[in-house]
Amino acid sequence: MTDPREPLHRAADLAGLLVAAVPADTLDRPTPCTDWDVRALLGHLVAVTTRVAHIARGGFPSDLPSLLDEEPAGGFAAAFTAGAADVRRAWADDAVLTATVHHPAGDVPGAVGATIYVQEFATHAVDLAVAIDRTDLLDEEFLAGVLQVALRVVPAQREGFPFAPPVAVADDAPAHARLAGWLGRTLPVTLPVTPPVTPPVAARAGQE
Repeated sequence: MTDPREPLHRAADLAGLLVAAVPADTLDRPTPCTDWDVRALLGHLVAVTTRVAHIARGGFPSDLPSLLDEEPAGGFAAAFTAGAADVRRAWADDAVLTATVHHPAGDVPGAVGATIYVQEFATHAVDLAVAIDRTDLLDEEFLAGVLQVALRVVPAQREGFPFAPPVAVADDAPAHARLAGWLGRTLPVTLPVTPPVTPPVAARAGQE
């Protein structure tokens, strides 16, 4: 069995990188996760870290909120960093991978629960990156791997899944865009700006 904790922590680290990069003046921006703006998504991500640690210790996700009502006293970035560190502690015991954990979708083996949260952290990292115009911070190689898992476990027919229908994305689009599209997110399309063509000196001379 492949240990899903390494990608879990990698996805959390990626999300943490984006959380730390959020400028204060972008908190009211919309995100591809259309129910939440940047502020709400930050509150959700911090809450998710506490839930991921909690279920590894045998708790139920419903014991804890899925969204913070307000920004933590030390800020979202510090709270997320502390939460991600607690996730590492809670999942350190190998036994948690075969133990039953309580996920919002139902009881699953720990390894399955960890894999689900890889997708959650990674996808919300993409949501934040797009919202604050920092897709340059995304690890496209890692997200390509997350996409391959999502293609296997999230069907195109979404009944019973918390995702909108897939959105068509070009095959050669970056991994983050293809992952977002498969999970029903519509990303803004930015067309490359074509610089004006400057005619050669000889051609310009003939026009003068």
